[in-house]
Amino acid sequence: MTPPRTPQIPVVVLAGFLGSGKTTLLNHLLRNRAGTRIGVIVNDFGAIEIDAMTVSGQVGSTVSLGNGCLCCAVDASELDTFLETLTRPSARLDVIVIEASGLAEPQELVRMLLASDNPHILYGGLVEVVDAAEFDSTRERHPELDRHLAVADLVVLNKTDRVGEAERERLRATVAELSGPVAVISAVHGRIDPELFFDPALRPDHEEMAGQLTFEDLLREEEACDGHEGHGDHLHASYESVDFTSDVPLDPRRFMAFLDSRPEGLYRIKGFADFGAGDRDNTYALHAVGRFLRFVPRPWARGEQRLTQLVMIGAGIDAGALLAELAACRADEPAPDASADPEAVERGMWGVLRYVQERAPEQEAAAEA
Repeated sequence: MTPPRTPQIPVVVLAGFLGSGKTTLLNHLLRNRAGTRIGVIVNDFGAIEIDAMTVSGQVGSTVSLGNGCLCCAVDASELDTFLETLTRPSARLDVIVIEASGLAEPQELVRMLLASDNPHILYGGLVEVVDAAEFDSTRERHPELDRHLAVADLVVLNKTDRVGEAERERLRATVAELSGPVAVISAVHGRIDPELFFDPALRPDHEEMAGQLTFEDLLREEEACDGHEGHGDHLHASYESVDFTSDVPLDPRRFMAFLDSRPEGLYRIKGFADFGAGDRDNTYALHAVGRFLRFVPRPWARGEQRLTQLVMIGAGIDAGALLAELAACRADEPAPDASADPEAVERGMWGVLRYVQERAPEQEAAAEA
């Protein structure tokens, strides 16, 4: 039995200085959303559900932000109001993207999201878009770019077609030095694989709006008319996806040591972890993006096969090394015997429970002991 998806909606912050290509990248995501319902908060514009023929004509789909930069115009409680609109069950969104102003402080938007009281959202990462052709001059005019890169979870080095190979490698090295151990993806015209932002939605055909021309349809028609049909092929070449499955439970301490030292370029980890004796009642949904990590426990379903199933996505990662490190996280015994020290087993779970947002009282006591 496949475990159900975590019901929370990921919220991704898309940042970058003016002209870096944020809107182009966002339009690319909308062209290639493959049925995924995307809610967008665009700085100085509004919040829209991207599943309609037009934006302005969509009653109830626009929430005005106003007053300039989003991170300055609203505080955490006001942002919650906009997010509440987009997380209504009737919207049935799969992901929300906040396109920040070109002069926004992205770390403030991240702070607001992490401080949000909305139980229906999940932080989906900070994506910083960099203009390869203008990087040096932008950095000279806006030295705060170094700070923005330092807090990013994913960096898109855009417009790489406008620089030579040697310059491109120099830029990648500089950006990687500034951003630390996060994935750096090269792109032309903002064309990156949407899977870096969100999981494709698997929705029965009858749930789509039959007969209505969608934004996706319009953008594809426009693209075909311009002679660019198929230009998004082979986007996966810029990153790798690695799958790991184990029917042996993970040792929580070893697994947390792996997560705490995630290798350079590993952007996302998603899936479910079985910690065996650490918690025989629950499987743990794992959501990691960049530096952000969260576990969500869920009771095992009756008859459900107890597996650890993880998907890792990144750029320049060593698949073999990752699989070997995860294999080393498996517990020595598939089912530790009853003589194991229960207090030692409980202590082993403390590292995991630190990243559980909502815990049972007994878990809170254990995590704080």
